[in-house]
Amino acid sequence: MIIIGGGLGGLATGCYARMNGYRTRILEMHEILGGSCTGWDRGDFTFDWCISSLLGNGPGNEMYQIWLELGALQGKEMRHFDVFNIVRGRDGREVRFYSDPDRLQSHLLGISPVDAVPIGEFCDGIRTFRKALAVYPFLRPVGLMRRSERWRMRASFLPYLGTVRRSIRVLMADYALRFRDPLLREAFNFILYEKHPAYPVLPFYFQLAAHADQAAGVPEGGSPALARSIEQRYLGLGGEVTYNARVEEILVEDDRAVGVRLSDGREFRADVVVSAADGRTTVMKLLKGRYLNDTYRRLYTSLIDEPGQVSPGCVALFLGLRRPFPQGAPSTTYLLSERETADLTGIRCPSMNVQFRTRYYPELAPRDSTVVLATYFSDIAPWRALHRGPEQLSRVRRGEELHTLPVEHGREYAEAKRRVRNGIVAFLEERFPGVAGAVAVADVSTPLTQVRYTGVHDGTIPGWNPFVEGAETVAKEIKRNGPVLPGLSDFYLSGVWATTGGLIRAAAAGRHVVQFVCRDDGLEFTASVDLASPPPTHRILPVEPPAPPAELVEEISPVTTDSTGALA
Repeated sequence: MIIIGGGLGGLATGCYARMNGYRTRILEMHEILGGSCTGWDRGDFTFDWCISSLLGNGPGNEMYQIWLELGALQGKEMRHFDVFNIVRGRDGREVRFYSDPDRLQSHLLGISPVDAVPIGEFCDGIRTFRKALAVYPFLRPVGLMRRSERWRMRASFLPYLGTVRRSIRVLMADYALRFRDPLLREAFNFILYEKHPAYPVLPFYFQLAAHADQAAGVPEGGSPALARSIEQRYLGLGGEVTYNARVEEILVEDDRAVGVRLSDGREFRADVVVSAADGRTTVMKLLKGRYLNDTYRRLYTSLIDEPGQVSPGCVALFLGLRRPFPQGAPSTTYLLSERETADLTGIRCPSMNVQFRTRYYPELAPRDSTVVLATYFSDIAPWRALHRGPEQLSRVRRGEELHTLPVEHGREYAEAKRRVRNGIVAFLEERFPGVAGAVAVADVSTPLTQVRYTGVHDGTIPGWNPFVEGAETVAKEIKRNGPVLPGLSDFYLSGVWATTGGLIRAAAAGRHVVQFVCRDDGLEFTASVDLASPPPTHRILPVEPPAPPAELVEEISPVTTDSTGALA
């Protein structure tokens, strides 16, 4: 089996294929595996790009079993916070979305007692989903379930069916309008770090419920360590990897995938080919647009370019600071004024999420230092326009769309990144005095960085947007026919483009595709947990209580305060 792409989807596919006796080779275009689940070194700092919340990193659900089968969590400490995210309004007030629904309800009622009804309903939904997580299916694809299995699955959901149905039918944007308090009305849209206009209430319940159950924290070592652990599991199972291998074509003979050709001319032959690479690149470039039924043709020639069908790209600023900032919360979404967004190229919504990443991963920075990650959702078009030279822009205007990027960055592109950095540093300096003078290293990533590093369409993270037509079409197609293309045998799709985004979804897609391969080969699928390393441990890290308003501090003097107004 050849697997194109060494992100988590490709790694998971390789692990489960080896568990079932297939010889495997992952072809990865970079020198390391992990795809978007990665980080990089800048001086003494490691900037973790990916994991702010890892669904399934605690027991009591099927997601957890997948991570243990992949050897992802063993021997690590799992860290959990009592607050998932803080949303701070333009007036300085903040909403703390506590993990515990009882504490969350008390906090929200303290902000707006007149909103008791929608507050109570929302927190009850989290309580219901905490129970539903135990029966939520991840281990076996619905398309392979026998009728009896489907009935059992539906029966297990009966106690929660009403809440599930209601929460999937109502957009969070509409639910939030029920609140009378203006901050709550806006803040609920930003629970999941940024605003997701097409999301119903369901994923908000799911994420907060998992967080409440200590099943959505972060793993020690962060994204690079998680990817390395799964790579070690794969190699320990006997899998092979070819690095710096960019696939140019999937070889087909007699309507059967027989191997791949690399950009350097090398060819690798195999009985089975699985692509865990970018979906559009796979079907339109590597397979030259062949073997598309009406569903896939519409997905990858028109629907993928419609607004809202794929997840947005992201601009990220990493700062390595040569001093600690203990008052920085792990995660805060700031609602921004027009002035504060002026230099943020491509910003989709006037908001920015700021994470003090050393609260998550202190081992990735020197002692008494801080790593800050500031991100905002961004369209790729403004960055692409800045990146291209006059000749490329002329070709775009003539309708000759470019799918590759020049090696050299344009001056305007570099200037836009500089403005982003300076604008965010100035924003942080106003709230955390001393940040600007403490910067040791900084790095800005744009949607084009994602395109260059992973080859993903338009820098999207992570593929099809859930709960919209594209994602629902993919799910129905795979449920009906499996992760295959019509008329092409021995070829399968894996990774985020064969599901709907997120690391656990990518990992589960790898498990599912091997189950389909085993079915087609007449084999009984098997999987096992890696018992060579000790089980993970868990620790809850409290987030400091909010600082009192300045007028309250004055009233309760002589208690002193530090420079931020927090109680000393």
